[in-house]
Amino acid sequence: MTAGVREEPREAVRPRTPRRLPLPTLLALLVGSAGVGYRLALLFADVPPTNSDEATMGLAALHIARGDGFPVWFYGQAYMGTLEAYLAAPLVALAGPSVLVLRLPTLALYALFLLLSWRLTRRLGGDRWYALLVVAVLALGADRVVKNQLIAGGGYPELNPAGAALALLTVGLCVTGAGARLPRWAAWGLISGVLLWVDPLILPYVLTLGALLVARRWRELAGRAGVVLAGALLLGAAPMLVDSIRHGRNPVAAVLAAGGTGSPADWADRLHGALVLGPPLAMGFCSPGRCATWQLWWAVAFPVLLVLAALTAWHTLRRAPGRPGSAERVSAGVRLALLGGAAGVLGAYAVSNAAGQTPIESSRYLSCLAVAVPALLWPLWQAARRPAVRVAGVAAVVVLAGVLGTGVAATVDVVRTAPAVHAEADRHRSLVDTLGALDVRNVRGGYWTCNRLTYATGENVLCAVVDDDLSPGFDRLPAYRREVAADPDAAWVAQAGSPLAARLDERVGAESGALDVVTVAGWRIYLPRR
Repeated sequence: MTAGVREEPREAVRPRTPRRLPLPTLLALLVGSAGVGYRLALLFADVPPTNSDEATMGLAALHIARGDGFPVWFYGQAYMGTLEAYLAAPLVALAGPSVLVLRLPTLALYALFLLLSWRLTRRLGGDRWYALLVVAVLALGADRVVKNQLIAGGGYPELNPAGAALALLTVGLCVTGAGARLPRWAAWGLISGVLLWVDPLILPYVLTLGALLVARRWRELAGRAGVVLAGALLLGAAPMLVDSIRHGRNPVAAVLAAGGTGSPADWADRLHGALVLGPPLAMGFCSPGRCATWQLWWAVAFPVLLVLAALTAWHTLRRAPGRPGSAERVSAGVRLALLGGAAGVLGAYAVSNAAGQTPIESSRYLSCLAVAVPALLWPLWQAARRPAVRVAGVAAVVVLAGVLGTGVAATVDVVRTAPAVHAEADRHRSLVDTLGALDVRNVRGGYWTCNRLTYATGENVLCAVVDDDLSPGFDRLPAYRREVAADPDAAWVAQAGSPLAARLDERVGAESGALDVVTVAGWRIYLPRR
C-alpha cells in the first residue's frame, strides 16, 4: 500500500523566510539611532551646558532618592511639575548626582518622541519615505533644540513625546471600528492631566485634539468614556490639585505671571521675537545663542506653510468620501488639530512679555512646535511627489532641501562649540575638587553658581545666593541660606572676571577681616582669614 511513497525528512521542510524591514523603515531606524547617538555623544561632552536651574531639578531628584522630600513643584515657585526629578531619582540613587544621570531620562524621552512621530506620520496617511523625512528633520539637533530636549530644567523634554502620544491616541479613538476604547480614553486623560501639572505650554494641542474628539465621539463621551477620561485626567493632575487645595496656591496665576516680568514689552519687540526669531529657533535653524540673517528664512516660510497645510487638511476633511470615521477624514482632522495647536502655541508666545524681553532664551516656549512637523511638511511632500505640477514640485523640493540643509548647518555649529563647553565643565569640576581639598562646606555665590555647585557635590557644599553687590539673592531652597549664615567660616565663590569677583577682590588684603583668595581655572574662592 505504501510502495512508491517517499517520506520527506523533517529537515527538508523549507523554513519561512525572515521578513525584512522595508528600506525606508530601515533607513528611518538608522537615522533615528544616529539622532539618539549624536545626543548621547553630546551628553558625554557636557553639551548642552548645564546651569543652576537644571541643578535645582537635580536636587529635587536627590531628595526624592534619599526620601528627604517629594516636591510637587520646581523649588521656589508654584508651577512647573517635577516629573523629570522623579524619572531621574532611581538613577541618582544608584550612581550618585551628576548631570549625565539627570539627562539619561530626557534622552529616553527624545527617543520615544522619534518613535511616536514616525508612527504618527504613518497613521496620518504618510508613506514610509515621508516618515523617514520626518524622522530626519527631528533627528537634527541645533543649539536651542538640544537644550529643550536634553536639559532637565523642567517641562520641555516631556512635552513633545506626550503631544505625539495624544495625537496618536486621538487617531485611534476617531477611526471607526477601533475596538475596545476605554483604555485609550484613560491614557488620553492621564497624559493630559500630567501635562497640566508638568507644564501647560502644550495646552493648545490638548484643546484642539480634545475638540476633535468631542466633535467625533460626543456620544461616547456622554457615557462611560467620559467618566473614564475625566477620572484619568484628575489622576494625572492630582499632584497639582492636591497641592493647590492644601496650600491655597493658584498655579494658573503663577504661570501667567512667569510670561515676562518688569515693564510690558513693546508689541513690535514681541512680534519680532515671536514671528521672526521664534520659528527658526524652535525648528533648529539657528547657531548657538543667535540667528544669522540667512537662517531667518523659515520665519517667512513657516506661516505660509502653516496656512497651506491647514487649507489642505480642511479641503481633505470636506471632500474625502466615506463615513466621518474613515481613515482619510480622521487623518485630515488630526492634521488640522495639530496645526491649530501649533498656531495656538505661537499666538500665546507672541502675546507674552518674554517674546519681547528675552526672545533668544525664551524661544524654548515654542519647543512643542515640533509635534506638528508631520502635519506641517505634508503639503511639501505631496507637491514634491507630483511631477505633473512641475513648478510647485520644484519649489517644494527646494524648501525641503532648505529645511534639511539649514538644520544640518546649525547642528554642525553645536559640534564646533562642544570643546569649549566641555572645557568649562572641566573647570567646574576642578572647582568642586578644590573646595573638597580645602574642606569648605558652606559658600556664598551668584544664582547661576549656587545650586549647580550644591548638586555637583551632593549637598556636601551648601551655597547661599548673593547678588553682585553682596546682598542676599534668590534662594530656591531657603534652608541653605540658614546653614550658610550659621557658619562663620563660610567662603565666597565667583567666576573670574565677573562683577561679583570684582566686588570681592576689594576685600582681599592684609588687614583684619579681609579675605584670602584661592584661584582655580576660571574661578576664585575667597576664604575668611582665620
